[in-house]
Amino acid sequence: MVGLWVGATAAMAAELPTGTRISLRLAQSLDTKRDRPGTPFVAHVSAPLVSNGEVIVPRGAVCHGHLLESKPSGRLKGRAILRLSLDAIEWNGRTYPVATSSATFASRGHKAHNLGWIGGTTATGASIGAIAAGGVGAAIGAGAGAAAGTTAAVITGKRNLHLAPETRLVFVLRRPVRVA
Repeated sequence: MVGLWVGATAAMAAELPTGTRISLRLAQSLDTKRDRPGTPFVAHVSAPLVSNGEVIVPRGAVCHGHLLESKPSGRLKGRAILRLSLDAIEWNGRTYPVATSSATFASRGHKAHNLGWIGGTTATGASIGAIAAGGVGAAIGAGAGAAAGTTAAVITGKRNLHLAPETRLVFVLRRPVRVA
């Protein structure tokens, strides 16, 4: 009788192999302005996890993870980065720890933004200086404009990265997971 029960339990277990793609949707927002490394997050499986034609984990299963990296951009250079780790999948009253790849998001760069501010104010300063005092005034105005543009770029340059609820995430299993 005991051998029969053990065999039945083994037959009910299934395995998600290494390389299985896990598609999720965030259940909350994440932001580099507010959230720091270690911040937990919750997400839901957005497509059933299938192995050998059998659904192992259904759509909607709850997943838990945390932020590995949360970095806002610098004022003049650098990109904001959010890197997420999936820790576990919760389904049918059980929690299954998982080892997966991380999901990384990065903001756009600053170059065009900064060049617009600095170049625009330099040209404007040179024009105003040329009108007011000729060639010498143009040089002085260009310098003042460049300084003003750089200051504006510093003030307005910091970028944060925001992931809204329902943002799609994809993780890939690095080790197989046995699901009962």
